[in-house]
Amino acid sequence: MAYEERLVDQTLDTWLSMLPAIVLEGAKGVGKTATATRRATTVFPLDARATRLSVDQDPEVVGDGDGTTFIDEWQLVPDVWDVVRREVDDGAPAGRFLLAGSASVMPGARIHSGAGRMVRLMMRPMSLPERGIVSPTVPFAGLLAGAHPSVSGSTKFTTADYVAEILASGFPGIRSRPGQAHPVLLSNYLDQIVDHGIPEAGGRVQKPVALRGWLAAYGAATATTASYASILRSATPGEDDKPSKETGIAYRDLLQRLWILDPLPAWLPTFAHLVRLGQSPKHHLVDPALAAALVGATRESLLRGDGPLRNDETFLGALFESLAVQTVRVLAQVAGAGVSHLRTRGGDHEVDIIVERPDHRVLAIEVKVATAVRPADATHLNWLEQTEPGLVLDKVILNTGPYAYRRPDGVAVVPLALLGP
Repeated sequence: MAYEERLVDQTLDTWLSMLPAIVLEGAKGVGKTATATRRATTVFPLDARATRLSVDQDPEVVGDGDGTTFIDEWQLVPDVWDVVRREVDDGAPAGRFLLAGSASVMPGARIHSGAGRMVRLMMRPMSLPERGIVSPTVPFAGLLAGAHPSVSGSTKFTTADYVAEILASGFPGIRSRPGQAHPVLLSNYLDQIVDHGIPEAGGRVQKPVALRGWLAAYGAATATTASYASILRSATPGEDDKPSKETGIAYRDLLQRLWILDPLPAWLPTFAHLVRLGQSPKHHLVDPALAAALVGATRESLLRGDGPLRNDETFLGALFESLAVQTVRVLAQVAGAGVSHLRTRGGDHEVDIIVERPDHRVLAIEVKVATAVRPADATHLNWLEQTEPGLVLDKVILNTGPYAYRRPDGVAVVPLALLGP
């Protein structure tokens, strides 16, 4: 399979030219190995048993040689971390080490933090523009610059096309297979995480069925701030013997260490003018295709509006928002910006995505699974701009419509398929 260029490549190549050790992090299957291998002179695949046993006997071997050494799934032999750290301390040149891991090390593992030596770079599944389906016409960088650029372009991408992309996933190895294979591959991916990924990360699952139920409930809560109690109730309907809160927290922590859960944090501005902001993250899995697989969603059921309902929103709306969040996170990382969401306590005001530059000014984004934008769709964006003058760089509504344009109130209406770097 030919390598598909990723937006993270730009950042990685820049960092390799300046820094001696870079750690690529992210869930299994996002493409870390392919991205790192093509830049490496020497590769140590620690997920291969023979290599792992050899390196475990003599971790210092990863410091031998010249060029760029890539250590894949480094967390399987944690001692290599300190070998790399010492090499960096001894003056390793730029681009000397690349490490990749599909899990963070166990809490309490006796390794140095790496602070000041190794820098971490998150890699997520393929964003919509990386999939090469449509040529984007609206640059994210221009919106984030705050110059209110003109917005234009059209697309024939339909709601059904977005559903197809949600179900195909952003995992390169899955989406490259025929569509009929996607449900099987996604289900197998989840099985592998439960049966092998968690034990490899040092976790124990005594009841795999209960964990799958908890995961399904979490997937059904995609794009919400649902409480732990409500997720637990959804995970075990009609059962008296429910997992304890401690068990649920343990599940959450394990899956976050594997980067399967990718919650969107609440925006907490540096100033105190905005009061009563909620602090609960919005629930997201690393890819909306996993949420769809966990609840058994299909193309037909999503287009009918079936699935877990919240107020007047469909499950498709939640999955589309998750796809938008995934895409914006990848674009924002290139720009060095953070991504979060805004919700006041009580839910009086919500903004689906807040992209914050280092200078703390923000790009405010609403997400609507709709082909036409109503006046009410911009209410919260305009509220934020009016509440904090000078804070909002630009206002955007991402939707499933055919045209990109600016409304009279300055809001940019952008079909998600037309949003690019």
